[in-house]
Amino acid sequence: MRILWVKVGGLWPLNEGGRLRSFHILSELSQRHHVSILTTHGPGDDPRELQARLTRSESIASLPYAAPKRRSARFAVALARSWCSPLPVNLWKWRIPALRRAVAHVLAARDFDLCVADFLFAVPNLPRPSPVPVVLFEHNVEHLIWKRLSRTAPPWQRALLGLEWRKVRRYEARACAQARLTIAVSETDRAFLAALAPSATVRAIPTGVDTAYFTPNGVREVPGRLVFTGAMDWYPNEDAILHLLDGILPAIRREVPEASLTVVGRNPSARLRAAAAAAGVQVTGTVEDVRPYVAEAAVYVVPLRIGGGTRLKIFEGLAMAKAVVSTTVGAEGLPLVAGTHLLRADDPGEFARAVVSLLRDPARRRALGAAGRRLVTERYSWTRVAREFEARCEEALTDRSRLHQPLNGGTRSCA
Repeated sequence: MRILWVKVGGLWPLNEGGRLRSFHILSELSQRHHVSILTTHGPGDDPRELQARLTRSESIASLPYAAPKRRSARFAVALARSWCSPLPVNLWKWRIPALRRAVAHVLAARDFDLCVADFLFAVPNLPRPSPVPVVLFEHNVEHLIWKRLSRTAPPWQRALLGLEWRKVRRYEARACAQARLTIAVSETDRAFLAALAPSATVRAIPTGVDTAYFTPNGVREVPGRLVFTGAMDWYPNEDAILHLLDGILPAIRREVPEASLTVVGRNPSARLRAAAAAAGVQVTGTVEDVRPYVAEAAVYVVPLRIGGGTRLKIFEGLAMAKAVVSTTVGAEGLPLVAGTHLLRADDPGEFARAVVSLLRDPARRRALGAAGRRLVTERYSWTRVAREFEARCEEALTDRSRLHQPLNGGTRSCA
């Protein structure tokens, strides 16, 4: 196949789940197909290293772009313009004129079999109509993240967030319906998207993990050590840690006074750092390698209340044979059996009791970690995941019944 892969927000370094999933699938696809990549990079990204890592790709072009940050003047402009457009603000800010021109030029100049829109955010940068079939790769059910965010937001924000998640839902439904194929990352997400867009063709692939990279390394765990990993500039991760600090960690420490917590991930906010310092919690910021921190964990915690898609972090913890305690949202979409591969708890008191039970029971920790490691090693390598992605794309090319329709719809401008 001749594939054009379009992704905003960069692919290297591999410091977030979406980049990991896309990178490993691209690495596998490039060994068997002609893959060209158009992406963007921000100030902290390294497009030259991306080219060095994906040497089998036919071509890689990365354009400099930083999305407007909340409370900035650029974000205010994006918000105002999105009010006059079908695009919600979170997609408007990733509408990149230079990337749109590059995608249109490459599609016109070269002969591709299909175009992969990697995340919903790539869709506004595709030409209307697309000259080739489009595969929409949905790492998340995007409107569901916003809907869950509205439920945990302060009352004064809920009305605005309610408008936003409904706008995302309309756009997401239209994008799924008009793509030749939508690929979800779990059966749970596939069911959500199929219900959202009944006319869409939606298929699911599993989540993967590099079981050779994430593996038990003989480092002894620190007694009482809890670890969380994730990009801390993603609000659901910040919310999870603030929730843990406020409602869960004090209850754990009442039972296990020596319990400690390390939060590993890029760009923690001043608010999070202050709350962590007050609680005596270590926040690392960006690290080159999360494995030493995970190796020290007695329990790997995932107290997420907001999110969509699937959490690669849980598979990474399991691949290192760690006992995991997660909320239902944190483990959503992963083929895990509670009590066999992890412990699941949503109420703060129940979450704390689950963690305490594991801190007091080394044999149970080892049993959960061994079962989790066995599961991901046998069934969820990136090679296997990429093969399933590849098979879904090949199926899409045989389905000529779906028309190439415009994905973006008409846009109204305030300018």
